[in-house]
Amino acid sequence: MSDGRLNVIALISGGKDSFYSLLHCLHHGYRVVALANLHPPRHHADDASPQVQVIHPDQPGLSAESWPCADKEDLNSFMYQTVGHQVIPLYAAATGLSLYRRPITGSAVRHERDYQYTADAQSPQDETESMLELLRVVGSHHPEANALCSGAILSTYQRTRVESVALRLGLVPLAFLWKYPVLPAAFPSALTDEAQLLRDMAAAGLDARIIKVASAGLDERHLWERVSSQPGVDRIKAALRKFGAAEGAALGEGGEFETLVVDGPSSLFKKRVLIAQQDRIVVSEGGGTNWLAIQSAHLEDKPEQDVNGHANLSVREPGLLDARFLQVSKSLAMAGCDDTEQDGFDTATLIEPSQVSPVTSPDSFHWTVLADAQASASSVQDQTADVVRKVRILLSTNGLDPGQITSVVILLREISDFPKVNLEYGKLFERPNPPSRVTISSGNLLPEGCKIIAHVTIPVSATVAPRNGLHVQSRSYWAPANIGPYSQAVDTAVTLNGEPTSVRAVLIAGQIPLIPASMVLPSSSENCSQEQIVLSLQHLWRIGIEMGVQCWVSTVAYLSRQETDATAKETAELAVRAWKLAHGSPADIEELDDGPDPWDLKYNPKYQSLDVSGAESSSSQNRLPDWSIFTPRQWDRPASCIPPAFVVEVESLPRQSLVEWHAHAGLKNIEQGSAELISIPSSAFPGDGSWRSWHLVVKTPGAALVYTTMAFHIKDSAPMGGSPGMTQESLVSAFEESLARLQPGVELSSNARPYLAYVDASRMGETWSTRGAGDLGPLAVVPCRSLWCQSGMRLGLVALHKTVLYNG
Repeated sequence: MSDGRLNVIALISGGKDSFYSLLHCLHHGYRVVALANLHPPRHHADDASPQVQVIHPDQPGLSAESWPCADKEDLNSFMYQTVGHQVIPLYAAATGLSLYRRPITGSAVRHERDYQYTADAQSPQDETESMLELLRVVGSHHPEANALCSGAILSTYQRTRVESVALRLGLVPLAFLWKYPVLPAAFPSALTDEAQLLRDMAAAGLDARIIKVASAGLDERHLWERVSSQPGVDRIKAALRKFGAAEGAALGEGGEFETLVVDGPSSLFKKRVLIAQQDRIVVSEGGGTNWLAIQSAHLEDKPEQDVNGHANLSVREPGLLDARFLQVSKSLAMAGCDDTEQDGFDTATLIEPSQVSPVTSPDSFHWTVLADAQASASSVQDQTADVVRKVRILLSTNGLDPGQITSVVILLREISDFPKVNLEYGKLFERPNPPSRVTISSGNLLPEGCKIIAHVTIPVSATVAPRNGLHVQSRSYWAPANIGPYSQAVDTAVTLNGEPTSVRAVLIAGQIPLIPASMVLPSSSENCSQEQIVLSLQHLWRIGIEMGVQCWVSTVAYLSRQETDATAKETAELAVRAWKLAHGSPADIEELDDGPDPWDLKYNPKYQSLDVSGAESSSSQNRLPDWSIFTPRQWDRPASCIPPAFVVEVESLPRQSLVEWHAHAGLKNIEQGSAELISIPSSAFPGDGSWRSWHLVVKTPGAALVYTTMAFHIKDSAPMGGSPGMTQESLVSAFEESLARLQPGVELSSNARPYLAYVDASRMGETWSTRGAGDLGPLAVVPCRSLWCQSGMRLGLVALHKTVLYNG
């Protein structure tokens, strides 16, 4: 799991988080080559003095006589912790690592959450760029450095700025504490809460003292409290309990307090920092803000046996799987599980008779783009450049820009071309949060000479509502980093006649089973298929929860090419079972939910400081699925709420993965009792097959949103190579018939063209698999080697539709 090739520069502020992240680097066997710190500019500094100060471990430490005057003001940087900065020079001798320091220049010019660097010499410099200049100097002294670690936990503001600088310098960003409070315990039986991080720091031997407080409930009496201890945790929680607490409050994530590390395990700290009581002067800024101005400090040698005992490093690594997915994994391993489907409902209750007018103009464009025919002999890089050129033309023609694209599905002939494709594809996107992306290889199922096809989705008008994204590029324990021109997720408003509804759609990147901390696949084992299916599905779930998804519309699990149809069928059944088990039931979710019980959060003094019921909503409160959104008649039949899942066998997947999960959309902001999943039984098709359909109906003020999944089953006795009577017109007819059955007696018409279709090339023929069929023009098609449904039957076609019905 360790990657010994990483040589890490550790960004330190003096606080607990940056040092604990550094300890995780050591835990993974990485080599820390230097410490880097940014500090407030000195008043009346000599402009001729070097910008970057280098302090080597063998340099004499600061003494009481040479100590600079303690500042009476804290810089209060948006980005950097600055209080206690006078102690930082001692860390070189304390740790045996060279320390590089630079003053912070500029200010917080860019206030947006997701940082975007602009090389405009005329614009004022953001304080983030001070880090770039500092790290350039560190890199010149340590050319072997190839990674950068920071202590970001919940702050996207901080994380995206560190990532921007690291990636511009070619460094791998490491943020091992990212989302740490919501990660599972190291042992499944352990009960954790948000403050568990502080206890883990204590267990690792980190001595972190509170040096600043700025929160109702915390005052100067809490200054110099050892927060990395159980008594310190209890005092902080008791103080915060009096005024309620937002997410991260017990960790100081909202600025409630800041810390200074004075000691740690001997694998890092060879000496400890001592600061006498008389050298800690309380400074009151007003408004509840108090901090310590340090007058003097010195180092103390640690016992020789401690310094030489490097084996004492004890760093808790969160469990790989949440409680929910541990249970999914265990259930998959059990033989004879009951996978019988519960009867669903075949009529809708949320579609009112007045809602008979479908919106004929879609709220999104769906473009299928491939290189010109004459480019077929060109390289994949040239073809990608041609695809990018065509996308730019389409954007310009419709008055849009690349930053408004929400998702892209890329089909490659060779998955090994992925890095070359990225070089050209990435040129489309200059803003933070590029579109989410799914990438697969369809091999020779692509049209002859074609090396890449891109299916692009973009809102018709991006001015009606903001577009949000999630793009985590740091390695962590949470989910795989997305290094490159694609986000984990993008959400956008579902619109009605150009105006946003209350519901938002979340489009999530394809998820493969990389271990987040190391970005490698799990080692091969007898249960390799099961492990990869469960781990990648958990990645999808974690991202969905972070984005506030309440339910999925439908999903596919892509499988890399299998040796036989029997192996494909077996693996497909395993994936679909995992999908159903992950949804569970309302009772299951309460039992498996990590963390304290809601009763404890409300009434147990041990956990009351963590009750965020009155605070801003956070990902730790989200539930997926959110059972409350479904109609009462479905509450007693939770299995009827599970959206359809299909398994698509393709040629190959990124990183040689076995599986890649692709949720077609997640929906959020759905009111209680405003969703229902309708399952229309099979309807006969003249000839060799039959249809089945699912409709997710979501009611909003003035409209009903209908997400439809159509599945065409070809009889085993049907001839291979195509179903002769199956055309796009047949698909349209089956879709319209199924839609009309949602509300008997009401005639519905619709823009019946699907926005995406999966086609078994061997069963539906070349026309379907490469170009679509009929007179409606080409479909956005993903050609497959095989296609499987929830019951383990082989399918010929799966098509996805979206309809908006409004009060006409």
